Amino acid sequence: MNSDKFYIPYFIPAAILTLAFVIRLPVMMRFWRNDPNVRNVGGLLLLGSSVFYFGRPETIAAMNHATGIVNFAAPVVYTVLTLFCAACLVMIIHWRGGDPKRVRRTTWTIGVIYSAVVAGLWITFALADVPVERLRDLDTYYANTPWMREHILLYLLAHTVACAITSVVTWTWLRQVSGWLRAGLVLLVIGFILNLGYDTVKLIAVVTRWTGNNLDWLSTYVAPPLASICALFVAVGFILPHAGEAVQGIWADYWQFRCLSPFVNELAALDTGTLRLPRRSPVSRRLIQRRTQISDGLLRLQPYMDPDVRRRALAEATARHESPAQAAATADAVAVIAAVHCLRHGIEHPVEEVAGAPAVAAGSPHSPDLVAVSKALRRSSYVASFRARYGRPTTQRA
Repeated sequence: MNSDKFYIPYFIPAAILTLAFVIRLPVMMRFWRNDPNVRNVGGLLLLGSSVFYFGRPETIAAMNHATGIVNFAAPVVYTVLTLFCAACLVMIIHWRGGDPKRVRRTTWTIGVIYSAVVAGLWITFALADVPVERLRDLDTYYANTPWMREHILLYLLAHTVACAITSVVTWTWLRQVSGWLRAGLVLLVIGFILNLGYDTVKLIAVVTRWTGNNLDWLSTYVAPPLASICALFVAVGFILPHAGEAVQGIWADYWQFRCLSPFVNELAALDTGTLRLPRRSPVSRRLIQRRTQISDGLLRLQPYMDPDVRRRALAEATARHESPAQAAATADAVAVIAAVHCLRHGIEHPVEEVAGAPAVAAGSPHSPDLVAVSKALRRSSYVASFRARYGRPTTQRA
């Protein structure tokens, strides 16, 4: 709460925490009733952003003037901060899991303790004499004031305990997870450790006042920027696993979509009746359409598949020491090229000949790796030489 508007960009951490809340909102709406973790994270992000919205000097002044009570915003902001601390601990308890009865009992205990802290904040504020409005240095200005001293110490200790427990427990999980979740936990650990730095700086400034000295600048100019940085790490820590997996999924879909272009080009002569999607359609939908288009094309080619062609191609690829997967993709690509050629010339193979259906045939129990086949159509020199026998150019990337 003690901050200078020229030094602290309150809007940035508040906006990022709000953005994290908005990003997770669809998941929260879907699983709000059934998943306590979703509720806990949502409440934590909402409370975290509220601390910065309420902590702005302009908002503090507006609350004081609206109620007509000097420094009324102090217990309001510290109450929101204390509830944020409780949300952190509840989140940790539910993340760790275990016996449901123990989880409920521990959650209830945290609720009781931090409710008592909130009650203590309002009682000590009511008993304190704080006649001078302080928008930026309330903690140090009233550090020696009876009851207000306890008020300040109460919220700092509650915040310190919550951040210490959260950072330690989160740190112990780092070895158990990987990927985007691990990256998010690393940022959360950093954020909560920096929160401990915020508490340390605040306590040093307050204790220095008790000794008759003055280090108010630590509380006024160092602690608030540190709190903003903490909020950034915490917000990004919650956003990263969800956003990272989403971006990774989109990129994987786009990569597959592009890789399948040679396969689609190879089947371009076939009329599969596939509708063209708008270019702004999601890449996941366009990928599904492309895979459907290829599957329909393979179904159309089934009567023209020659198993002998694929067997010979597979044998030659194996003789060239290609890996089993690569050899299978090469053979499938050759089988597709030969089938397209047969379709153009009306050369069908009797059903009994394809009873042992080549792996590339749609509906086969040994379905091909479409991406691998598509790469073979574009990159394999053997496939290119086979295609050249029919006087056709090498397939180009779409």
